[in-house]
Amino acid sequence: MGKVWFYGMTQELLQRIDLHTHSTCSDGTLHPSELVEYAYQKGLKAIALTDHDTVDGISEAMEHAERMKQRFLAKGLKEAASRVPYVIPGIELSTEYMGSDVHIVGLSIDPDRDSFRRYLEDFITSRENRNLRMCTLLQEHGIPIRYEALLAEYPDSVITRAHFAKYMLNHGYISSMQEAFARYVGDHCPCYVPREKVTPEQAVSLILEADGIPVLAHPILYHMSDANLDRLVASLKKSGLIGIEAIYSTYSTAEERNIRRIADKYRLLLSGGSDFHGENKPGLDLGTGYGKLFVPSSLLDELQKARKNALFTDMDGTLLRNDSTISPELRDELRRMTASGHRLILSSGRPLPAITQVLETAGLTDCGNTYIISNNGALIYDWSHHTPLQKLLLAPDTIREIIALADCDGLHIHGYTDTEIVCRRPNEELAFYRRRIHMPLLCVEDIATALPQGCCKLQCISLNNHPALEAFREKLQQIYGDRIRVFFSNANYLEILPAGADKGRALCFLADSFPMPLSHTYAAGDEENDIPMLEAAGTGIAMQNAAPAAKRVATVITEKTNDEDGLLPFVRDLFR
Repeated sequence: MGKVWFYGMTQELLQRIDLHTHSTCSDGTLHPSELVEYAYQKGLKAIALTDHDTVDGISEAMEHAERMKQRFLAKGLKEAASRVPYVIPGIELSTEYMGSDVHIVGLSIDPDRDSFRRYLEDFITSRENRNLRMCTLLQEHGIPIRYEALLAEYPDSVITRAHFAKYMLNHGYISSMQEAFARYVGDHCPCYVPREKVTPEQAVSLILEADGIPVLAHPILYHMSDANLDRLVASLKKSGLIGIEAIYSTYSTAEERNIRRIADKYRLLLSGGSDFHGENKPGLDLGTGYGKLFVPSSLLDELQKARKNALFTDMDGTLLRNDSTISPELRDELRRMTASGHRLILSSGRPLPAITQVLETAGLTDCGNTYIISNNGALIYDWSHHTPLQKLLLAPDTIREIIALADCDGLHIHGYTDTEIVCRRPNEELAFYRRRIHMPLLCVEDIATALPQGCCKLQCISLNNHPALEAFREKLQQIYGDRIRVFFSNANYLEILPAGADKGRALCFLADSFPMPLSHTYAAGDEENDIPMLEAAGTGIAMQNAAPAAKRVATVITEKTNDEDGLLPFVRDLFR
């Protein structure tokens, strides 16, 4: 076989997949089991069955693939069994946007989710009512077609306008399929009844409710201006869009390049497929489209990563025991978790060096899929690649003003460089703080001057006068309003951060960047500063030792405290 280069890899090293196919359960001509057989013959690694507005064929396709495997294995044909294509449960939902059809594909859906099933049942009822109304209109225009006869002629199909046209042609009422659409059932024709549709944003939400990956299907086919397409994608991204169909049977090289550019702009995963319908789309074949289509299996690998889970965990009082260590049992589970593709995000008020010290002490420095949210969300860091992803800073002038206010109230305050605590001189508060935060001191008379670029946070500490910290927080909020964030990470520590820096926003930033559905995010914490994270996550976990306010917003509460490895059962159960 000749070599076909695909983004630096040869076709010999890649396996072909098809993430957009149809069966007789909507408007295709192959039964779901026949589609699986054909995919096997074509040598596809995986197919997604994405029938229009129905999941009726999914069980048949998946069960047939499993029977094929078992049949080969019973004959000792392991290699043949390994080549049976993986069937991805999917759907293609019809929606309307600015008066035009827009389709949203859902991949890896759970078709048995209650809310999703209810929607489909309601949709089927409206579809049947529509078809009955079209039969009535055709009868009024001289075509004696009965819905029962239509169902009898196409017993295993979801009836569409194509079936109406075929029926009329087969029974001699028209001379061609084109005539049916031109005179009777085409858009704006007298016997056409529009389908009931949801908005694209609603379709994205429905797919997310079904625990699926929402993908904008074949965007080039909508013939939108670049500005309108950009607006659509931006709106869908806010609703939770995960992917976009960048490889498609009819795309030109320039069109594919444009969709890839949009995917990069909005941090969307790439999908691709033939839109195979069998004989209903002559010349368009499964896996290869019109002959040049190639959807590599690497796209599926990335899409499957979006279905892994992410654990956003606070450190002190949550992940760490009271002596600031991680138990060997929890350490081993975290290593297993990240090795299996799940993501670990350490989210703490600690500065970055103090968090990396914990990773080193715990023996977790070589874990992949690990990220850090430090300074309560002001810095987001990709530990696996040692790359900052976002850094928010307090401005130098603001630092100078806040330090002057703290001095007036007789409160200790310090800032940070990337590697040091910036303070005036060692004192009791710093000695207490450095029992856990083992960073060197940079002692200067003018803290603000030592931070010419600003810093991620200021830390105000009082060991025996919490009311003074409360009063200082109130003062800062009155002066600065929402220009800064001020909150307690514990009774002794008042954190002062840039506006926009909190653990919840950092969680959403990372989920958007990966990307992954928020339903696959889990956040664990124990204090006030963890509340935004617990609220933003799909599941918020408050520790047994958590503050009452954190427990009130959590989805679940651990049975044991942090000192008893309260998080351990969740890591074992949710991150297999």
